[in-house]
Amino acid sequence: MPGGRLTQQERQQIALGLADGLAYAEIARRLDRPTSTVTREVMRNGGPTAYRADLAHRATERRAHRRRKVASRDHNTPPQAHGRDAEAVREYEETFTTVFMQSGLPKMTARVLASLFTTDAGSLTASELAGHLQVSPASVSKAITFLESQGLIRRERDERRRERYVVDDDVMYQSTMASARSTAHLGEIARQGVSILGAGTPAATRLENIARFIDFVSESIARAADQAREILHTNSAAASDDTT
Repeated sequence: MPGGRLTQQERQQIALGLADGLAYAEIARRLDRPTSTVTREVMRNGGPTAYRADLAHRATERRAHRRRKVASRDHNTPPQAHGRDAEAVREYEETFTTVFMQSGLPKMTARVLASLFTTDAGSLTASELAGHLQVSPASVSKAITFLESQGLIRRERDERRRERYVVDDDVMYQSTMASARSTAHLGEIARQGVSILGAGTPAATRLENIARFIDFVSESIARAADQAREILHTNSAAASDDTT
């Protein structure tokens, strides 16, 4: 199985495979590459519907050039924790960022969230984030405000009274419940229109159907999140007891 970076020809084959509706695993098999390589390549460069071989190749060259500059500037940087490959970690953060962007997050917000998710401590200060991402503290602050409003992070003070931004192990539960509440609110607004537009009218009937659908979906999401949290926390506690 070949290693190293993807060639421009391989990227063209990926683009053709996507256009033909092939799965990542099949494209990878034809290239004799790991499926993870193809998945990461596509997600990092626009996703399956926006992937372009020439743009992806130029973007990769720019990233490689940028990394060489960073490496030459930071040659005294201490090694990654746990013996991690610094470049592999950086590439993974970029892939994670792309996935968040495809879910609707602005680029800077996605970069901040990916950085928090991939740090062992699960928390960083504004200055740490700004230094890691090579951006201004103001850019970080704006992203943090949005993430906090979505229930994806929380703030706390450390022993030096610095404000830290934290992603808990419970972050997906909190985010899911926030999404369920937001969805439910949309249903409430739709139902308000029924009496305003006149019960039984086509417009009111449409809004009532929307409200009923949203009620069902939001309640199902909240119920599933509660069940998953209970099961996973129970399993985690049991595993911890067994280890002890």
